[in-house]
Amino acid sequence: MKIDPSLKNLNDIFPPDFTEDQKAQAKTLFLKNLSLEAHRFYGGKMQTVPKSGVYGFNWFNAWYTPGVSKISTTIREDKDASFALSNRGNLVAVVSDSTRVLGDGDCTPPGGLGVMEGKAMLMKYLGGVDAVALCVDSKGADGKNDPNKIIEFVKMCQHSFGAVNLEDISQPNCFKVLDELREACDIPVWHDDAQGTACITLAGLLNALKLAGKKLKDAKIVLLGAGASNTTIARLILADGGDPAKMTVFDSKGSLHLGREDIKGDKRNYRKWEICEKTNPGRSPSVEEAIKGADVLIALSTPGPDTVKRAWIRSMAPKAIVFCCANPVPEIWPYAAKEEGAFIVATGRGDFPNQVNNSVCFPGILKGALLVRARKITDGMAIRCAHSIADFSEKRGITPDNIVATMEETDVFAVEAADVAQQAIKEGVARVELSWDEVYKRARADIEAARSLTNDLMKLGHIKEPPQEMLEAALEQAIAAVRK
Repeated sequence: MKIDPSLKNLNDIFPPDFTEDQKAQAKTLFLKNLSLEAHRFYGGKMQTVPKSGVYGFNWFNAWYTPGVSKISTTIREDKDASFALSNRGNLVAVVSDSTRVLGDGDCTPPGGLGVMEGKAMLMKYLGGVDAVALCVDSKGADGKNDPNKIIEFVKMCQHSFGAVNLEDISQPNCFKVLDELREACDIPVWHDDAQGTACITLAGLLNALKLAGKKLKDAKIVLLGAGASNTTIARLILADGGDPAKMTVFDSKGSLHLGREDIKGDKRNYRKWEICEKTNPGRSPSVEEAIKGADVLIALSTPGPDTVKRAWIRSMAPKAIVFCCANPVPEIWPYAAKEEGAFIVATGRGDFPNQVNNSVCFPGILKGALLVRARKITDGMAIRCAHSIADFSEKRGITPDNIVATMEETDVFAVEAADVAQQAIKEGVARVELSWDEVYKRARADIEAARSLTNDLMKLGHIKEPPQEMLEAALEQAIAAVRK
């Protein structure tokens, strides 16, 4: 079968005798096989391209010595000039120690490069933001991962960047790294696994509740998993009006509540202890009991497909909302949750309806922060971004299978950039003040330029189309593995 390189026919390429479960398995295997061969074919995903022209030999003397001396001395006198006189104002460091890479755990520092380059690619194509992957070794002399090493590294390199995107740092180190760097650095430090996931989840939840005819303040919410993502999701939901008395959060040992001395006694778990103090007054003994009659289940836990049981979904309230966002395999397949009565089902994957993915959030929120040269990204900015995405999606129309904007909707990134920038100005963390229209137009122009650059490189053959045999081999391997 000839496979369209756009992969738009992805749901139609598998054998007709495959069940829905087999198709879902085959799809995951196909994408993994294809990813490996495509990365090998292209040698990774990112390259460095000049943004200035070379119109003659003497331009080298302007871009470098002796002309560049004027840039050095100007920045020496006014360090903020570095945002305008270098690429710093549009450059993000994607920093990770690769200790919790997607669903794969500790992959060693270089093992995270594929994800960090992917993050950089999305920033460029979706948000018009340049980014560089920086995978660092955080192990101390005792062989344990030391959050202080990441903190010191970011402090040292912050002067080269307009913002820092933390990624795939294991819990509880990620909390300390983010909270200390947010205060210590003079540029935004953003933990996308936590804040970005919380942002887009809140956006999707707001619209799902609208469709279900329910309100955030009245919703009974269960969160399965208490890692960086879900604890931050819980915090943003509560900050935006959720009722802590109607929220229960579970980690691998049970529900979070004031009786969890194991969490209280470990100072590294201060973020989880905050959840223990605020939520779950009833100390539910099990997920099964807590989820009965729940309006919302948000799962970011162990990849499935049987982590969330069908019976749990059946026991939920009418018009139940289920977010099963583990990667690469959701805690329950969407079709299974729907069969058990779920009204709206979302996952973190783009090959199912309702992708709740931080890729719709971080390019826009970082672009907005960069354009007003924000000193940090506050929780208020994150909540504003969530409402921006939700409002944008509602205006263009939402349905139970389409609750939130996707990465294909170019304008959402420029809109959220403008909304976030205005919130940064309102909270007093912006270095420069721009109007909503100014931010929107600049963001939109940069995004269009980034996409045009990529499209031109493809048209001119500098980026070659993936060979058909690569696509077919990846498919054949996936089908064979499922048939076994």
